[in-house]
Amino acid sequence: MGKIKAIALISGGLDSALSAKIIQTQGLEVIGVHFLTPFSKYNLENFEKSPAHHSAQELGIELIAKPLGEEFLQIVKNPKFGYGKSINPCIDCRILELKKAGELLKEKNAQFIITGEVVGQRPMSQRRETIKLIDKESGLSGVVLRPLSAKILSPTLAEEKGWVDRDKLYGIAGRSRKVQFELAKKFGLKEFSTPAGGCLLTEESFGKKVQDLITHQPDFGVNDVQLLNWGRHFRISAQAKLVVGKNDKENKKITSLAQKGDWLIHTENIPGPAGLLRGKVRE
Repeated sequence: MGKIKAIALISGGLDSALSAKIIQTQGLEVIGVHFLTPFSKYNLENFEKSPAHHSAQELGIELIAKPLGEEFLQIVKNPKFGYGKSINPCIDCRILELKKAGELLKEKNAQFIITGEVVGQRPMSQRRETIKLIDKESGLSGVVLRPLSAKILSPTLAEEKGWVDRDKLYGIAGRSRKVQFELAKKFGLKEFSTPAGGCLLTEESFGKKVQDLITHQPDFGVNDVQLLNWGRHFRISAQAKLVVGKNDKENKKITSLAQKGDWLIHTENIPGPAGLLRGKVRE
């Protein structure tokens, strides 16, 4: 079979970095993957500034940045397993990410997947029964190893085959992160972001903008999502909305996102905001 390899989902947070490190210390090769959705705070252009990139550099592993575009928007519009507190379809998102990581197994000649999930840390996607559901729905039951909680979960293929020593894994549960910070110190890890810091869908104010799109423009695309990051948004009617820049940088960005059929509004002869009117409007 050659050298055993694992695909690790790297979020940029501490838990995913620790999980990769724990498997590295057992002499296995780890390849990282980070998924970029239209709601990520980073994209391919600025990815080198992201916590995930810095985390992978510290670990010394290859990191694949994989964009999820229209496919991801479909689960935001209509998630099979519903939303979290905001408009975040965490369960459906995790299933999609694992499916995509599963495709990398063959491509990279790897044998299993690692994630940094901890049982009970998040109320929606990290309950014991939900973890089983996610693995089943992604078609990867037994293939996904969660090193931080492995000892309180059923043994996976990697443990049963002896690729990984289960005794050197952990049985962490709950929301406290005390053990993780102790492990970070032990492994000398310093490059990690705060939990849940990467997805705009978990932020209430941003979630309201997305909900407005789902309600009034259910066929929205990636460009509409990009526009949500800039300016003030005013719902003019059920069919139209106005986006107004707050400064020169936003004016330029809003203007660059204009599409066929949009109206661009500028002040003449004096400095002022740029406006983008999108939708069905009367003259």
